[in-house]
Amino acid sequence: MGKKRVMVPAKDLDLSTVKYEHEVIKAPHLMGLMLKLFVRMVEAPVLGSLIMSFLKKQNKMVEMLQNTVIPEAPMFKPEFPPQDAEPSVVIVDEERKPEDRAELALKCLPHYDPASCWSGDSLPSFRYWKIRDYAYAYRSKLVTPSMVAEKIISVIEDCNYHKPPTPLLISFDAEDIRKQAAASTRRFEEGNQLSILDGIFMAIKDDIDCYPHPSKGATTWMHEVRSVEKDAVCVSRLRSCGVILVGKANMHELGMGTTGNNPNYGTTRNPHAVERYTGGSSSGPAAIVASGLCSAALGTDGGGSVRIPSSLCGVVGLKTTYGRTSMEGSICDAGTVEIIGPIASTVEDVILVYAAILGSSPDNRICLRPVSSRTLIPPPCFPDLSSLENANTLGSLRLGKYTEWFNDVHSTDISDICEDVLKLLSKSHGCETIEIVIPELHEMRTAHVVSIGSETQCSLNPDCEDGKGVKLTYDTRISMALFRSFTASDYIAAQCLRRRIMHHHMEIFKKVDVIVTPTTGMTAPKIPSSALKDGETDMQVTAYLMRFIIAGNLLGLPAITVPVGYDKQGLPIGLQLIGRPWGEATILHLASAVEELCAKSRKKPASFYDILNIK
Repeated sequence: MGKKRVMVPAKDLDLSTVKYEHEVIKAPHLMGLMLKLFVRMVEAPVLGSLIMSFLKKQNKMVEMLQNTVIPEAPMFKPEFPPQDAEPSVVIVDEERKPEDRAELALKCLPHYDPASCWSGDSLPSFRYWKIRDYAYAYRSKLVTPSMVAEKIISVIEDCNYHKPPTPLLISFDAEDIRKQAAASTRRFEEGNQLSILDGIFMAIKDDIDCYPHPSKGATTWMHEVRSVEKDAVCVSRLRSCGVILVGKANMHELGMGTTGNNPNYGTTRNPHAVERYTGGSSSGPAAIVASGLCSAALGTDGGGSVRIPSSLCGVVGLKTTYGRTSMEGSICDAGTVEIIGPIASTVEDVILVYAAILGSSPDNRICLRPVSSRTLIPPPCFPDLSSLENANTLGSLRLGKYTEWFNDVHSTDISDICEDVLKLLSKSHGCETIEIVIPELHEMRTAHVVSIGSETQCSLNPDCEDGKGVKLTYDTRISMALFRSFTASDYIAAQCLRRRIMHHHMEIFKKVDVIVTPTTGMTAPKIPSSALKDGETDMQVTAYLMRFIIAGNLLGLPAITVPVGYDKQGLPIGLQLIGRPWGEATILHLASAVEELCAKSRKKPASFYDILNIK
């Protein structure tokens, strides 16, 4: 029998008694025949439940969920206390048209002269073309959207013939791209462009609806049971801005993995090293942006799925506050941990795309309003980067760092480089780094896996009962076996933990403005050749990739990853900034400063396409 454990109320916890515990995951790393055999065992009626019960006990999940008295009431989705207004921001009305919001965001960006980049003046050794570069090139008639479209189509069609294949898109229609590009080209010829995003090419992750493409979630069957009649709300907003949608980007099946491995459509390769994973689950979106093919992409993030691949591929990924963007029209539109967020090569491009897609659903505007408040959720804001005076506000920012956690990484290259950036922020902008303690990290991870697992199981149950479960990949089937083992009381316990952990974080945000961590605990892992055909399960790698991710999802906090350097193998490293609820503008402002400090160190990926340089 397990010994009963009684937690003290969160408000009474003495932080001086908190000891950091390195996360140790006890689960087998399996591929090939052993993976298939293990799946058969965990899906067997009696044996499966015994195996899952053993694994959960080994990883202290039973102790946490069933043998612990948790004094807090459950919190079934993020509940935020009222927040102070952010400094040096421009408030935007989310009821405005997406194209108007994008134009307002454009006015908030720092001065930039795209013409100098075309003339070759003052260029760093490598830089990505920005959305403003494309807009300038189109207006100046240096290129047209149709010309760029032909180059992108050519690259995408060649991808499957590469050695090894680099499957970036699951659904792609060259004629549809040409049609969208021709319409954009006409608008530029007539001087009637819709917004700064007109003619900008973007990919959409395969779990977000983009009509007329099917949404498969990278399965082999989802499109058979779920039809797509129209764009997701976020995609519709992009389309109204003139964005050219290139198709549905590859992903880890149903978002249930952190590497991007996909035996169904092929595994997307990291543009910095083709023998390595992109990270997941938004593998295709991150790789498409990192390789220069598209300016931006949309991903989903329920457990780091925007931030992990963005970090591993050396680009910028924004996870918004839960409820800031509408999930309507995505496969996972009914959960409490997931958002749709932008991936782009620069912070300013993330801001422009975020401006277009933001806007809460009507339900969330009411149910996510601050606790004990009659007002609706705080309006979205953009950082005002256009004024030099506003740059001085960075000096007042207090950055929270939990050193033992920060340093718990696979290679000290990661913590050292991230630490160097904090020193640069202090030296250049006067940002103060404050030591913090974040208690109950193990409890947070447990509450997250039970929450996202139960929500996934509930969503997929009808299809699994209908025989589709056996068509899932082997690693997804193992995840589903774990999720099926969670009980109703496990789920309630997880939501009680969510309230506790929210309290801990809100107390931390009374002392600091942003929590800083490495984005991932390791850089891009190698792809085992034997994992390509049938996949793999490697929870140790997952633990490293998700080490710093969970608060953004379980608690719904905004977070962004910014590339800050490379390890000794030349693989990208990301710094993560976690903000207060609704504090997107603050983390975007800080991210822009980090990006500027690290700009000279940016390297061209091994697999890169100079799409705008038409020759």
